[in-house]
This record gives sequence, C-alpha cells and structure tokens, in this order.
Amino acid sequence: MLGVAAMSFALILGACSSDNADGKDAEFPKKNIEFVAPATPGGGWDATARAIQKIMKEEKIVDQSMTVINKPGGSGEVGWQYLAKKDAHSLAIDSSLLLTNNLLGQSELTYEDFTPIATLTTEWISVAVPNNSPYKDATELMEQLKKDPGSVKIGIAPGLGNNDHLSFVKAAKTFGVDVTKLNFLVYESGGDVMTSLLGGHVDAATMAVSESQEQHLAKKFKIVAITSDERLEEIPDVPTWKEQGVDLVFPHWRGILGPPDMTEEQIKYWDDAIGKMVKTDAWKELIENNGWEDFYKDSAETKKFLEEQTGMYTELIEESGLKK
Repeated sequence: MLGVAAMSFALILGACSSDNADGKDAEFPKKNIEFVAPATPGGGWDATARAIQKIMKEEKIVDQSMTVINKPGGSGEVGWQYLAKKDAHSLAIDSSLLLTNNLLGQSELTYEDFTPIATLTTEWISVAVPNNSPYKDATELMEQLKKDPGSVKIGIAPGLGNNDHLSFVKAAKTFGVDVTKLNFLVYESGGDVMTSLLGGHVDAATMAVSESQEQHLAKKFKIVAITSDERLEEIPDVPTWKEQGVDLVFPHWRGILGPPDMTEEQIKYWDDAIGKMVKTDAWKELIENNGWEDFYKDSAETKKFLEEQTGMYTELIEESGLKK
C-alpha cells in the first residue's frame, strides 16, 4: 500500500516537473527583446531592425519591449560576435555578409554558428553618382573603368564581399573590366556611403535601392543603374543594367538570426511571431514603400536557403577574383 502511494506521489511529482518544464518554455520570452543591427544607424540593416521593432509593438505581436542596438564594425562581425554570446531574447539582422565574411577568410563564423530564424525580404541594388559626375549613365562609367579600373573611387558599406559589392564586381566583369584593380572605399554603413557621395569624396557608390532612392528623387545625386530585371515604379527614370548592355540581375536579401542553441519552443515562438508580422498591412506597406520584395522563409526554409547561398557565393567569389 505504501509502495503504491509512493509510486503515485512520484508520478504526480514527475507530472508537475514536466508541467514546470513546459511552462518554462511557454513563458518565453521572459524579458525585453534585444534586436542587433550590426552597423551604424542609417543603413539597410538598421532600417530593417527598426521597422520590425515598430510593427511588432504597434501590432501587439510581442508583449515585451524590443530595443534596437547598433553594433557596427567588421562588416557585421562585431554584431554577430555579440549575438553569439547572447540567449534567445536577442536577435540580429543578417545578410550575405555572414556567408562571405567567412568565405573571404575575414571571419570564423558561419551560419551554422547561429540559429537561422527567418529570411524576410529581397531588394535591388543601385549604383549612384554625384549630380556633377562626368558619367551620365552606367555605360560611360563602365567605359572609364575599362580604360582605367583604379581611376574611379567607389563607395561601399559595410565591407567587401556583400551583395552591393559583388553585384558591382559582376557587372564590371561582364562589361570586360579588370575587377582586381577596382578602387573601393569601405564605409561602416549605407548612411556613411551616402554622406561621402553627397560630399564628393567618392565618384560612385553601390547600395540598396531603399538606401538611395530618396536622395535620387530629391535630386541630391543620380542613380544610373539598378540590378532588377525591369524598371521600378518608385524610380521609373532609372534604367536597369540589362538596358545598358550588361546582362545582370542581382537581388539583395536580408533575414534574422538567433544565437546558438535555441530550443525548438523558442524557435517556434519566433516562427509564429514573424509569420504574423509579415502578413500585416503595415509590413506590406513597408515593403512597398522601400522598394523591397517579399521573400519570407521560416526557420527551416532559411536554414536550407543559407546552405544553398553558401554554395552560390563560394563560386561567385572565386570567379570574381576575391578568393585569397
């Protein structure tokens, strides 16, 4: 009789322990959420993080407060190293730099050192020149680069090997330019690149359309080419590379990473939250206003996508002469 009672108590205790364990995961998140933008304010990573923060709050998708923190440096490396030491209450924006930093030997981190959470958007990449530039279009710019590849100072952020850089390299190589002699000046963020272009410190710059279109529409500088397959409604006066004789279509994606060792329950929480966010009118409006395109993939799809992208960038870096 005593044995039966003891067994019953053990079963009840075990059930309580199980409930507590489940409750622990069910209570996630327990504290404020930290969203890392691995660059200075003003660029695409920062804009994406702050847009997510705003929509999550206004749509009441996440109860906890979300704070965006900027961790610039090392082409995203500083921010991602920071994330690697955090728990599941911290997330970070990522892009192809997470992959190419490693492929270029600039970082030991790979996507496998984190928890892939989501792929959010893809957008197109622009090349812009000052209003007083001697190059009235991208063809004239490429002709000059073909004559003297080092004669044009080209602004780029936050580091070589990202989509902005590789799309320009690919366009130049397609045009017949010796891409190993291109003169890139590296800045910490898209905002810094725009400041440099407006100040006449560079002759051209490559950046996401979302970063450049406002200044183009305000006639502060001129976009001469975009990597899309057709002209964009937001800037209908800007021709594509293909229109200018360069067979190039090149998208630029951004996503979300979590720290390593997240539980299935924590991953599911963010899958549910981000899945809700991308269906809101506010998110759809944001995408349209920034010239982005919906490219949402959940955590499982993102893990597979990053594996595929690693293979693609490995080939592109080798072909572009960037492999050390």
